[in-house]
Amino acid sequence: MCIICGQRLDEESGVTFGYIHKELRLNNDEINRMRNKEMKELLQRKKLILVLDLDHTLLNSTELRYLTVEEEYLRSQTDSLEDVTKGGSLFLLNSVHTMTKLRPFVHSFLKEASKLFEMYIYTMGERRYAFEMAKLLDPKKEYFSSKVISRDDGTQKHQKGLDVVLGKESAVLILDDTENAWTKHKENLILMERYHFFASSCRQFGFNCKSLSELKNDESETDGALTTILKVLKQVHHIFFNEVSGDLVDRDVRQVLKTVRAKVLEGCKVVFSRVFPTKFQAENHHLWKMVEQLGGTCSTELDQSVTHVVSTDAGTEKSRWALKEKKFLVHPRWIEASNYFWKRQVEENFTVEQTKVEQTKKQ
Repeated sequence: MCIICGQRLDEESGVTFGYIHKELRLNNDEINRMRNKEMKELLQRKKLILVLDLDHTLLNSTELRYLTVEEEYLRSQTDSLEDVTKGGSLFLLNSVHTMTKLRPFVHSFLKEASKLFEMYIYTMGERRYAFEMAKLLDPKKEYFSSKVISRDDGTQKHQKGLDVVLGKESAVLILDDTENAWTKHKENLILMERYHFFASSCRQFGFNCKSLSELKNDESETDGALTTILKVLKQVHHIFFNEVSGDLVDRDVRQVLKTVRAKVLEGCKVVFSRVFPTKFQAENHHLWKMVEQLGGTCSTELDQSVTHVVSTDAGTEKSRWALKEKKFLVHPRWIEASNYFWKRQVEENFTVEQTKVEQTKKQ
């Protein structure tokens, strides 16, 4: 119902913003008015909007029943929920039957990012879980306030969308480990390397290996994923406000992000060898597209302008050519790592070995 004239509003129009106020629904004209007002104020304060995923991006959670025998030691190492502000990282939340591990550097990340961005949490988890995680990340309510969006607030099932964020798409960046959750907003997305601390997380994504918790190890504070991405965010923010011409309201952070990303593999020309399935259209493969997004070029033919051959087998004809011509021969993980770290990775760390079949042939 309109608070001015009392007229009943069409249920089909507008969007519900239940995370701001229970059952609050705004029509499209009001949403646009509020977005424009919000953006004007933010840009005057030299701020953009940052939407943050929770699981595998800022933290990792596991249900208590899924803790392995090798993880039982964690129960005696949890930090107190009474004083989260002391900067603990491992918490036992009996209210949601969960143990949560905050990603290394997350407290510093949020503090630094909050100076440049208005921040939202957006998770596919339930509202109760989202609020519990927000308490761990932001106990003083300095960063998110009521801007905690859960799957109950979304307008599409199994999808996230910026229609429930009060900001113009041209000023929003997204951090998330799941690209498919943002099918309409891939240009806003910075894809995060997944944080797998618990064994259940590794199993969920099909990794048959020891988890960080089982190895009694963790990501690096100084050069882990959040440290890397904070540098990218600062760079994009600086370019947006200081190097792009035209009025602030007409600038588009998606174009800035695209430009920064295209510097990563600039000057690299890549040929793939036995990476794609037979008869697969190479140009449609996600690794081919990734190289192009990172500023490199791809080819199916070998010539002296090629800088890298990407393969999982050093015994293929193209792989042997690369070694003979002193070109880089790298594993496909080299592309993925460069993408996650926004920096061309040292090729020697992604060497390729011969398969057993090729070794047998030589013998």
